[in-house]
Amino acid sequence: MGIMGTFLLLAAEAQAVHSELAEGAAEGGFGLNLDILETNLINLLILIGILFYFGRKVLSNILNERRSNIETAIQEAEGRLQEAQTALSQAQGQLTQAQAEAQRICQAAEESAQAAKQALLDKAVQDVERLKQTAAADLNTERERALTELRQRVAALALQKVEAQLRSGVADDVQQALIDRSIAQVGGR
Repeated sequence: MGIMGTFLLLAAEAQAVHSELAEGAAEGGFGLNLDILETNLINLLILIGILFYFGRKVLSNILNERRSNIETAIQEAEGRLQEAQTALSQAQGQLTQAQAEAQRICQAAEESAQAAKQALLDKAVQDVERLKQTAAADLNTERERALTELRQRVAALALQKVEAQLRSGVADDVQQALIDRSIAQVGGR
């Protein structure tokens, strides 16, 4: 039975008591003034007493239930706080690992770049050296070819000169001396 049921029961009993008192007063015995305006204070005190007596248990139950709900909410909040702190520490650990991995990757990239740079420099030095050798070989080949051509021309010119002198009637011993000298000049160079 709720508060309202109790209140209605008490109101019905108060009405019955009020009727009996009204009858007793009419007979000339001890009685109460049942006039509504004069009896409001008494009725109010009775009502407050009833509410205090029955309402105290209800209010106590409501407050206990509220306190229990608050305690449960606090415990749940503390549990969520612990979970959040655990998640935070895990996230910080992952961040530290990610930073270490990023630093390792940067260092590896820098080392790779240095190695590639050194390889390119070494290849460039090798290419320059190879080009120098090729140029020197080409120069030697060109010099040899030029010398060979020059010898051939000198020999051809010497032959032409000898032939011209032979046609002009040079003596045999002079011709032999010219040929020997021309051959010595071509052979000396």
